[in-house]
Order: sequence, then C-alpha cells, then structure tokens
Amino acid sequence: MKKNLALLFALIGWFAVIAQLFLMIENKITPISEAVIRFFSFFTILTNILVAIYFTGIVFIKNSNKLVHKPGVLTAITIYILMVGSVYQIALRNIWEPQGLQMVVDELLHSFIPVLVVVFWSMFEITKPVKYSQILKWMIYPVTYLIFIMVRGSFSNFYPYPFVDVVTLGMTEVLINSAILLFVFIVISVIFLFIGKSIIRR
Repeated sequence: MKKNLALLFALIGWFAVIAQLFLMIENKITPISEAVIRFFSFFTILTNILVAIYFTGIVFIKNSNKLVHKPGVLTAITIYILMVGSVYQIALRNIWEPQGLQMVVDELLHSFIPVLVVVFWSMFEITKPVKYSQILKWMIYPVTYLIFIMVRGSFSNFYPYPFVDVVTLGMTEVLINSAILLFVFIVISVIFLFIGKSIIRR
C-alpha cells in the first residue's frame, strides 16, 4: 500500500511541476533562460520537486530505508510543503485568478499535494525517534532559499513573492516578513513533533 500510494503521489507531483514549467515557458515575458531560472526561484516549485523526488525514491530506490525513511525526513518535507500551502492560502490566493490548466496546476501545487503529504505523514512516519533539535537542521533549506532569492533579486530585481520584494517593500520590511515566516515554520515544526510523539507515537 505504501509504495502504491507513493507511486500515485509521485505521478501527481511530477505532472504538476512539469505542467507548471510548460505554462511558465508558454506564457513567458522574458527570454527562455530567464523564465527557467525564475521557475526554479519559487519555493513552491522547489518544494514540490522535493516531494516528487521523495515519493519517487520510495518506489524505485532499493534499500531506501537509509535515505527516504530516515526518521525526520518525511516530517521535514511535510512541514515544507505545508508552509507552501499555508502561505498561499493566506497571502497569495487572492492576488490572482488562474484559469484552465493553470488553475488545476495551481490547486495541485498549493492545496492538493500538501494535503496528500500530510496524510502520508500521518500514516507512515516513524515519529518516536524524531528530535526537536532536528528543527534547526530543517531550517537550513528555507534560510538558504531566502538568501538565494535576496542575492539574486539584488541583481535581477526579480523577487518571486510580493512579501519578499525588496524593491517595493524595502529591506527592513522584507526581513521582518522573513523572520515571521521562519517563526511560523518553527511553530509548525514543534506542533508536528508534538503530535507525532504524543498522539501518533509510532
């Protein structure tokens, strides 16, 4: 059952990511090379790729216990994709109205896939060995991402999300927004670990 679900979720994930790349190139307003770079500048895309790779690994990598089943890996991925979904629903959903295939892909990336990952986590994560101290390691990914988009934005003037747009908001407000997001990440991480250790207890 686990591999079957992982295969289904991997297919959904790869479809959503590839379809979004196709749509972004088709509707590009910049040279294709810049469009591709911008595609990979979205936390949503990078995290959904991470999710797709994770599920693909469960299905196809032999002896994957040492990689994808290491305690805490699924929890970290779940928190990352839940941040994607939460930020979108709260801060981004109302700023545009996608239509057609874009609407389908948008819902997959920001709503459907986050729910699937949370369900998979609740069914299969080994929660007891996961430690609160791992949260610091999990933060490396979002912090590195924030540094990347700030540095690249200083050269390109492209910021993938309005709440990190230094040109419009200024560096001070962007740093405050980033600190809030990291705080929310920590809170969600603590909640997941608490649920895993106190309720699931697997």
